[in-house]
Amino acid sequence: MRPAVPLIAACVLATAALVATMPRASAQDAPAPNAATEATTPDQATSPSANAGMDEPRTLQPFVASYEAWYEGRHAGTATMQVVRDDAASRWRVDLGVRGDRGFAGIVNLNIEQSTVFDVAGEVYRPLSQATTRKAALFFNRRTTGTYDWRANTARWTGDVSKERRVPVPIEHGDMSGLLINLAVIRDAQPGATLQYRLVDNGRARDYHYQVSAEPESVTVAELSYRALKVERTNGGNDEMILWVADGVPTPVRILQREDGEDAVDLRLVEYRAAP
Repeated sequence: MRPAVPLIAACVLATAALVATMPRASAQDAPAPNAATEATTPDQATSPSANAGMDEPRTLQPFVASYEAWYEGRHAGTATMQVVRDDAASRWRVDLGVRGDRGFAGIVNLNIEQSTVFDVAGEVYRPLSQATTRKAALFFNRRTTGTYDWRANTARWTGDVSKERRVPVPIEHGDMSGLLINLAVIRDAQPGATLQYRLVDNGRARDYHYQVSAEPESVTVAELSYRALKVERTNGGNDEMILWVADGVPTPVRILQREDGEDAVDLRLVEYRAAP
């Protein structure tokens, strides 16, 4: 087993890769999603309608999803992902929160929050602002914010970020934050497809390439069974990122980060529900 401290770094990496994203103050000001809609049940998750063919268009819809967070095969905490719509401003927000409540992650009270405000330009999810907060008792309390200026075509990060990553990053049409890439994978995954995105997040830009499996496969998470397409990042070197996408589910049913061939951070969907 690896030392305990890398758990923090691994969770941070997983959050940035989400993975999947506006300054936190804006996130707090936005209306909270209505949780009145019933969450999925095992029967709903395995029903034919929830696992039908993967060729129907997937439209962006508000949702709230809960995950179990695992590290090296051990349950380490929980995670929540949500997409919220602000009709008045014609904007959206995607949030991801990871909280450690078991093992070393629980001892240090690990808490990571990431958020992106974005709009939709045609079929493109266009980031406008991004924020990340990372806390662990007695270890660190760090916050970074990013702004995407589509008039100047640059993005800039401030806060607890190195001097090198404070330099404006040139951006181009189609660039996304880590959380937006996950939404794009949900939208774009089709059997056998090759997906290419450009990540601009935390003061740097990188190309991400993914390969979608030819057919859906069975995947069981939190006692729920899905037929899901496996989407693997193909240019990660020794760091692998794998997502499973099930038709009718607005968020990945599982997100796995592997390091040197071994499971590291593993987010497994517990439930999801639509939000207004």
